Amino acid sequence: MNIETRLFSDDDKDIEAAAEILRKGGLVAFPTETVYGLGGNALSSTSSEHIYSAKGRPSDNPLIVHIADTASVYELATEVPETAKVLMEAFWPGPLTIILPKKEIVPDTTTGGLATVAIRMPSHPAALKLIKMSGVYIAAPSANTSGRPSPTTAQHVMEDLNGRIEAVIDGGPVGIGIESTIVDLTGDKPTILRPGYITKKMLEELIGEVEIDPTLIRPDPNIRPKAPGMKYTHYSPSGELSIVEKNSDSDNKEDNTFDSDTAVADKINELYNKRKSEGYIVKILVPQEHAHLYNTEDVIIVGSVTDGITVAARLYSALRECDDMDAAYIYSESFMDYELGGAIMNRLLKAAGHRVIYV
Repeated sequence: MNIETRLFSDDDKDIEAAAEILRKGGLVAFPTETVYGLGGNALSSTSSEHIYSAKGRPSDNPLIVHIADTASVYELATEVPETAKVLMEAFWPGPLTIILPKKEIVPDTTTGGLATVAIRMPSHPAALKLIKMSGVYIAAPSANTSGRPSPTTAQHVMEDLNGRIEAVIDGGPVGIGIESTIVDLTGDKPTILRPGYITKKMLEELIGEVEIDPTLIRPDPNIRPKAPGMKYTHYSPSGELSIVEKNSDSDNKEDNTFDSDTAVADKINELYNKRKSEGYIVKILVPQEHAHLYNTEDVIIVGSVTDGITVAARLYSALRECDDMDAAYIYSESFMDYELGGAIMNRLLKAAGHRVIYV
């Protein structure tokens, strides 16, 4: 595959040129408020097949259909329950994807062979303009090579997909930095299949009890994930990533001198020094407030402990920076206790292949 990939701005003239590419069956990467998406005509089997091919994505991993108005949901889904209407009213446009039973117009290639369709309305102005100008629903997974950290800038997209797709719209760095929350509304209870900026608490304040798929944070080989895409490795850097975190079961609650942050840093410093002495390039991922615990220039800052959205926004670019510097080993603190901790750790654990070292 060797296509000339055009880099567009996000002005109306360039978005119209990108819309024409979509109408003709081509692929366009575009910014959303979460990550950059790789878009094709959602109602075209051929376009969906091209998306899978360009990414190297397994064909049983469903694509999310991006729309520009709520009326489109009724064109795509056979049933729209009251819970869906409430969530659409509260969170669209925005970083929430809902899963509903699909109509026949949505090809099985778009839904990974499932009888359901994942739908969301992005809030990024360039994304909404592209959907409206193209006149098509846009199927769009993240615009990266499958398995790599998701792209949060147009440059990330070009690193992975230059020569494989027709165009990239450069809308600058994204705001949120992790993919949308996915909620399945086809079962007995609403179920979160992927955590994101829209949290369980936010959902339950509107629609009552919401379940979380038990395989999200800690996978269990005896439990089958509800969504096919949940079984695949995602977001991985080239180097070996390990998460170092405190073991809450072994903390001495009666010892007021125990400092878990220092204990984690001491362990990471030990691992870092060992690998450095063996001649490897090593990087450490930590929040700004903990950087002083590491006496090395190999620290990469990932946001702030006081603002979880800054961690989410920096996570994927930090993992890509490790690749840019040819890091063979990467050690990261846990971000579970921060705002959006569940969503951040869902991505970080997958990136690490669930490799966790407990202190």
